[in-house]
Formats: sequence, structure tokens, C-alpha cells
Amino acid sequence: MQRHAAIQMELTVTDQTICFDAAGRQIDCIGSGHDGDGKQPDVLSGKNRFRVIDNTVTDQWTGVIWHQQAGLSEFPLAWHEALAFVEEMNRSGGTASHQWRLPSRHELFSLISHQNINPALPAGHPFVNVFNGYYWTSTSCARVPDQAWYVHLGGGKVYRGMKHASYMVWPVSGPSFESDYRAERFLRVNGQVHDQATGKFWYTGERLPSVAVSWEEAIHAVSRLNKDKAYSGHNWRVPNIRELDSLVDLYRHSPALDGIFPVDDPQVGFWSSTTSIFEPRFAWVLYGIDGAIGVGFKPQADFRVIAVR
Repeated sequence: MQRHAAIQMELTVTDQTICFDAAGRQIDCIGSGHDGDGKQPDVLSGKNRFRVIDNTVTDQWTGVIWHQQAGLSEFPLAWHEALAFVEEMNRSGGTASHQWRLPSRHELFSLISHQNINPALPAGHPFVNVFNGYYWTSTSCARVPDQAWYVHLGGGKVYRGMKHASYMVWPVSGPSFESDYRAERFLRVNGQVHDQATGKFWYTGERLPSVAVSWEEAIHAVSRLNKDKAYSGHNWRVPNIRELDSLVDLYRHSPALDGIFPVDDPQVGFWSSTTSIFEPRFAWVLYGIDGAIGVGFKPQADFRVIAVR
């Protein structure tokens, strides 16, 4: 359990170290409240994370074993074809492992870099033949079961698609690594929500806007929270996109969040502090209805804000 908690903590940090304002101009990160605020340039690089043995790559954070070749199928496959492709790999015995499977959404998203694009993988990664497009996961969408989750390896978007659509296949092996969905994971403590899986505290109360705001207003709202006498001294911030994703329960929908979070509209989305490197006028957002991860135009008041520490 301690090892799992440590991994959960590590995977709620992004590798983003540069900051951009709402107009997409690069700015100094110090004191900005953005995701890159206070980070070193080489944070979470892949240089010491991955161990290569023959044609496999072990992620030493999660224990998941990836095939070094990210383009084994050579062309996109439908979801059921992707499952059959992996089964055939195991039957043929032509690879170093007979335990290959499609990665879960959580496993594939754990590889995503929010500092790099095309591919959106950590600096120094050892993978080859990465297609800068969509890859299937094994995870079905709870709200729409005839759809499954996929991840865009060019930029990092996480969305769902019909299972008859065609996307790329990247097999994994080793122990399955999933989010912690145990009962009573979240506890309300003095007006805050304590996540026992990551150790983080969340604030969703009345001192933050109860309506959708722009990205900059979200940053400012959390800055004001830090000046509130009742909540000062805690260094609240707008969560990065990995922290928001850590809240998602893929077995729930409408919303895909624990009931302790007051989501009055299942269509609501939440701003992250993480800028889209693909287009810096946009920031990453989490959609509450089923946990999709996309982007929002920073100047528009389209999403809500919650705070984390």
C-alpha cells in the first residue's frame, strides 16, 4: 500500500516547466500559479525512469512493461481487432513475453508528457516508432459502453471513441497498475476533502466561484483563497491535469467523480493549471461527465475551478 501511495503521488506531478499567459506568450513561471511554477527544468524526465531489456521497456515508477516498439500493428485497428492482435502475439510466442495486453487508460496516460509533443512522451524516453496519433486502451467508457478510451500520443488528449473505429495498438505486460477506487478514499476534514490515496487536500467551497470562469480568473481565485484568513498558510493552487485526472473514477459517470465533490451539473468541466504545449492559448481541462481530458480556450469563461494542496 505504501508503494502504491508513493506511485500515486509521483504520477500526480507533470513534467511541465514553462509557462504561458492567456494570450499564449511565454512568461516567467515564478509566482505565476501555473503548473510550471517552482519546478526544475529536468523534472520527471525519462532518463532514469525507464529500463530497457531486449525489446521491452520497464517503467520503474509503475512496474508496467511496455513493448519498445510502439508501432507493432503497423496500421490502426478496431478495438476488438486490437484485443485479438495482442492475443495472437501471446499465442505466437514471437516476443519476449507471453503476457501482453492492451494498456488501461490509467497506464497509457501515465506515459504522457505535458512538456513535449509529437510525441508527447518524457524527454529521454527509449521508445521507437511512436505514432503521433490515437492509441487504444483496454478501458471501456462507463457512460457509453460501446465506446472505449484512447490517448493521443501527439499531444496528450484523452477521449473515447466507438469500438469499431480504428486506432493504434501498444501492448504492455507486467503487473496492472490502476487508480485507487477503494471505498472511503475521500474524507471531509474541516471544510476540505482529503484524498487518502495521494495525501492531497482539495477545496471546493464557497470561497471559490460557483460558476464557470476564465483560466486567468481561476488562477486569481485560488490566489485570493490563499489570502483568506480561514485558509491561508496552506499554499492552495489550481490543480495540474494529472491531479485532476487522479480524481476520476472510471466506473462512475454523470459525473465520474466521487459524490463528496459537489458537482451540480454533470456536464461541468474543471480548469487545470497545465498549459497545452500544442497551442499555449489553451489549457488542459477535465470533463466531469465521464472523465475525458481535453483543452479549453483560456480567455473564455467555460470551466469551473477547484483548489488543491
